[in-house]
Amino acid sequence: MEIAITKLSSKGQVVIPAEMRRDLKEGDKLILIKNDNQVIMKKASRLDKQLREDIEFARRTEKALKKYEKGEFIEMDFDEFIKKAKKW
Repeated sequence: MEIAITKLSSKGQVVIPAEMRRDLKEGDKLILIKNDNQVIMKKASRLDKQLREDIEFARRTEKALKKYEKGEFIEMDFDEFIKKAKKW
């Protein structure tokens, strides 16, 4: 996984750092998925199972965060969490 920091310009433009755009070329279409405080960017040519999984992950993350903020979360030990996670 690679991580980089960039800025949003006054015109709403974002520069993708050079090391992050190695396999992108001019004209490539990108998909942006935004929820409360996350933005996910993907190449549009990869409209596949992975994209559906990313969207579902974002939906579940947002739902869980809202439950946490309302104090509606469940405490469990690590092993119990892993058992539940495997069912997802």
